[in-house]
Amino acid sequence: MIMASSQSHSNVPYRQIRAKYDASTITVYQAYSAAIAIPAVKEQKLNASATFKSDRMTWIKPSWSWMMYRSGYSFKDPNQSHILAIKMTHQNFRNLLSLATVAGHEKVMTAEEKAKPVRVQWDPERSVSMEVLPYRSIQIGISGEVGRKWVEEWISGIEDVTDMARKLKNAVDKGEVQGSGDEELVSRGLVPRERVYGVNEELREVLEMDVR
Repeated sequence: MIMASSQSHSNVPYRQIRAKYDASTITVYQAYSAAIAIPAVKEQKLNASATFKSDRMTWIKPSWSWMMYRSGYSFKDPNQSHILAIKMTHQNFRNLLSLATVAGHEKVMTAEEKAKPVRVQWDPERSVSMEVLPYRSIQIGISGEVGRKWVEEWISGIEDVTDMARKLKNAVDKGEVQGSGDEELVSRGLVPRERVYGVNEELREVLEMDVR
């Protein structure tokens, strides 16, 4: 579910995971420099380049539109010039979520929460033209030993989707996305097909999905 504008949203829950996925895997996104991204795709290893650093928290995003906002459609700066679509198995993705604590600007975290290796933020979702939408998108930060495990063991595939990002930017700049529905955007190769990604009640509680 990807919105062309802030006028086309329906009754979407305030906190909901939306992603591209199939029977085996879910896709998340990150933006990297050419020095990291090109070897990562070639070797199918995120840490294929010595330039890659794993000593700090790294953030993954299931939402294509949020990735476009965060990276400026890959034009924001050279360190975000390549958009990578990273596949994980559902089991590994859910394992990651189970280790999370929710962070936020107004939330005071306990010492126990701060020590957790995975953090979740619910940030305002964006339309493909970067308008703020009235519901939230999940961002997942990974650090420490879990970060190492994610990089080395939990990634099932890496694809460079920068061309799609730039094609979308060109269409946005030309005013060619206003009024377009999800299926039209998908058929034009401007966005991936995203659907609601369900999780069980235990994970909903961990992710504070019913909190506003």
